[in-house]
Amino acid sequence: MNGGSQSLSLGEAASRFLVSLPPEAREISQQEVYRFARWYGWERPLAELTAPDIANYAERLSLSDADYTKKLELIRAFLIYAKKEGWSKTNLAIHLRIKKVKSSSRSSPGRGLPEAISLTQQGYAELEAELAALRDKRPQAIEEMRRAAADKDFRENAPLEAAREQRGQLEGRIRELEETLKLATTIDDKQGGTSKVGVGDSIILCDLASGEELRYMLVNPREVDPTRGKLSSASPIGKAIIGRGQGEVVEVTAPAGKLRYQIKQIEH
Repeated sequence: MNGGSQSLSLGEAASRFLVSLPPEAREISQQEVYRFARWYGWERPLAELTAPDIANYAERLSLSDADYTKKLELIRAFLIYAKKEGWSKTNLAIHLRIKKVKSSSRSSPGRGLPEAISLTQQGYAELEAELAALRDKRPQAIEEMRRAAADKDFRENAPLEAAREQRGQLEGRIRELEETLKLATTIDDKQGGTSKVGVGDSIILCDLASGEELRYMLVNPREVDPTRGKLSSASPIGKAIIGRGQGEVVEVTAPAGKLRYQIKQIEH
């Protein structure tokens, strides 16, 4: 790693990475990659990022978003590129580990009925479609396990282990979706009567430090999709803006310091 790479700031590295992407991929990645850079400090040297920093970022996402895999993949691609370009000495991407949420953490015996889940109508329909698609994949997953198991050398049967893991992830996601849809109630997109930010609203925020405008739709953590601007109501920004009104300024605490946003527009 040369001297110039050692002093490369996180913001500059993020910008160079985005420029390297095709236009469509750049549009998908920009918001999350820039959020990562702002979280740890736009001017902070990328070379100062540590494995615990990256692990903590993954943990922060896992605590706020039930479905946060897409976010991690976008940041992982950035960190892999940084290593390839020699901007960091190690591949920090390996520390972005997906945390599995145990079903027991969602509801505990003796604590009453499970908590209701509020979803947008679009989000409910998308989860239904995902569930149907995953159920259709079951026969293929079973067949892949059968073919892998046909190899009698079980000592180092990597394909069998991979097939088992894939099947386990498939079944786990199916159970999660079934549970979510069973408990879900949909939000009426036309309901009004309040000028405050709530789940299902589309919001335009202005980053007061950079002047950048950020467009989000505030959703239940189970609907999160960073590629489409769907922000979790349980994320740090989501918690800061929910219940607040247009024109208000909110603060979010990040390792880089206080991030300040003004709520420019709310669409119910």
